[in-house]
Amino acid sequence: MKDLLLITGLTLGACLVVGLLGALLLRAIRRSSLRYQLAVATLIPVIAVAATVVINVQLMFLSAHDTTVILLAVGIAVVLAVVGGWLVSRRFSLASRRLEDTVGLLISDSQGVHASDDQPPGSGGTDRHLPAELARVEKELAEARQTLADARQRERVAEQSRQELVSFMSHDLRTPLAGLRALAEGLEDGVIADVPGTLRHIRGTVARMTIMVDDLFALSRVQGAPEPRELSLVALSELVSDVTAEAEATAQTARVRLEVNVPEQDNLAVLGRHEDLSRALGNLVSNAIRHTDPGQTVRVSADRAEDGSVRVLVMDGCGGIPEAHLDRVFDTGWRGSPARGSTDGGAGLGLAIARGVVESHQGEIAVRNTETGCCFEVALPQVTQSVRP
Repeated sequence: MKDLLLITGLTLGACLVVGLLGALLLRAIRRSSLRYQLAVATLIPVIAVAATVVINVQLMFLSAHDTTVILLAVGIAVVLAVVGGWLVSRRFSLASRRLEDTVGLLISDSQGVHASDDQPPGSGGTDRHLPAELARVEKELAEARQTLADARQRERVAEQSRQELVSFMSHDLRTPLAGLRALAEGLEDGVIADVPGTLRHIRGTVARMTIMVDDLFALSRVQGAPEPRELSLVALSELVSDVTAEAEATAQTARVRLEVNVPEQDNLAVLGRHEDLSRALGNLVSNAIRHTDPGQTVRVSADRAEDGSVRVLVMDGCGGIPEAHLDRVFDTGWRGSPARGSTDGGAGLGLAIARGVVESHQGEIAVRNTETGCCFEVALPQVTQSVRP
C-alpha cells in the first residue's frame, strides 16, 4: 500500500511540476507565433508521462533489460510527439501564411492596388490543403474579395457612364442654348424680320430642352432609392396599344411601318406603375423608330411566357449593334456608333431609363441582334397577389 501511495504521489508531483513549467513557458511565449504555442501544448502531456515513467521505473527495481526497453519506448514516444507537433505546427504556419496572403490581397484591392490582376481570388501561394476551419475563413475572404472586385468594377462603369452623360448633356444643352442666345440678341437688336417664326423656333427648342431635363429627372428617380409609391394592376396589352398609337405619327413621319401584335383574350396584367411602364415602353418604341431606315418595319409584340411572366418585344431595322457594344447599350449616357443608322448615336438616356423602370419592377431587359436589326426584350413577373386596380 505504501508503494502504491508513493508511486501515486510521485506521479502527481511529476505531472504538476511538468504542467507548471509548461504553463510558465506558454505564458512566456504567449505573444509569439501560435505555431510555437501549439508545439509546446502538444509536448507538455507527453513529457509529463515520460517523466513519471522514468521516475517509476527507477523505483520499481526492474532489471537492466526491462528498464532499457521501457525507456526506449518512452524515448520513441517523445520523438514521435515532437515530430507530430512539428508537423501540425508547420501545417498551421503554412495555412496562416496563406490566409495572410489572402488578407493582403483583399487589403490591396480595397486600396485600389489591383493585386487581383496577377493572382486570382482565393490563391494564397501554396497548394496545401487547409484545415476545415481555416478553409472556411479563406473561402469567406475570397468571396469578400470577389464582391469587392465586382463592386469596384461597377463603380468604374458607373463613373464612366456619369462622365459620358455629363459630356453628352453638356454638348446637347450648349448647342440649343447658343441658338437661343443668338435668336434673343437678334430679336433685341431688331434684325430678325420673321418674329413669329423665330418665336415658334424658340418655343420648339425650349420644348426639346424640357424633354431632356425631364429625362434627367426620370433617370435620377429610377436609379435612386425607390420611392414608397402604391402599385396597381396594369394591363400591358392596353399599354402597348396606347404607346404604339401615340408613336404612329412619328413612324409615319420617318416613313417607318409600325406593326403591333398583342393577345385579344389576355390583358397581360402586371403589378406596377402605369406612368413609369408607359415611359419605358415609349422610350423603346421611339428608339426603334429613330434607328430604323425608311421603308423598314418596327414590330412590337407582347405575350405571356410559359412561366407566367409577361414579355414585350420591340424589333427594329437598325442593321444591328456591334457585339462589343451590346453590353453597354443600357449604360447611362452611352451612345452607340453612327452605324446603327442615326447620326446622333442615340442610346442616350431613353434606354437607361427603360432599364431602371424595368428593374424597379423586378423585371429584366435585354437586347440581341436579329437578321435586320436588334430586338429589345422586356420580361415582367406575373402577378402573385391580389391588388385593387
